Amino acid sequence: MEREEALKLVKVQLTEHRYQHTLGVMETAVSLARMYGADEQKAELAAIFHDYAKFRPKDEMRAIIANQGFPQDLLEFNAELWHAPVGAYLVEKEAGITDREILDAIRYHTSGRIGMTLLEKIIYLADYIEPGRHFPGVDEVRAIAKVNLNQALIKAVQNTILFLLKKNQTVYPDTFYTYNDLIKKLEA
Repeated sequence: MEREEALKLVKVQLTEHRYQHTLGVMETAVSLARMYGADEQKAELAAIFHDYAKFRPKDEMRAIIANQGFPQDLLEFNAELWHAPVGAYLVEKEAGITDREILDAIRYHTSGRIGMTLLEKIIYLADYIEPGRHFPGVDEVRAIAKVNLNQALIKAVQNTILFLLKKNQTVYPDTFYTYNDLIKKLEA
C-alpha cells in the first residue's frame, strides 16, 4: 500500500491533532529505520496505522478483544492499551495489510513484549519521541535514540512505568516483561 492511500484511510479515523501526531510518528519511524537498518517502507506503514483504532468505541474494542483470541487480561487494564492490538486486527481486516511484521509493530506499540523485533522497537520509540511530544524525559530519550536504539527504548519503557506508578495506575505485565527483557539483553 502506498503512503498517500494509507494516510487517506487513517485520516478519517483520527482527530486532526492525532493525525498530526501520526505524521510525526511516520517521519520519526522512517528516520529511525534508516539509522538502524530496518525496512523503511514497513516502518512508514506501521507508523501510519499505529493509532488506527485509537478513537474506536470502547465497547467495540472490548468485543474484539473478547472474541478474537486476544489475551483476556487486557480487559483488566487501562483501555489506553486496547487500541494497539485492536488496531492491528482492524488494519488487517479493513485495510488489507497482512504483513505480520507491520501488524506486530502496531500490536505492541503500547505495551512492548519480550523479544521485540527491530521494527517493533522503532514504532514504539517513534510513537514516544515524535516531535509533537512534550513531557518530562522525552528530550533525553530523543538524544539517546540518536546513538543507541535499545538504550532509548529502555529509558522510554522505564519512564512509562515510573509515570504509571506515580499516578497509582496499573502497569500491564508485558510492559514489565519488556523492560526486564531489554535489561537482561543489555547485561548479556
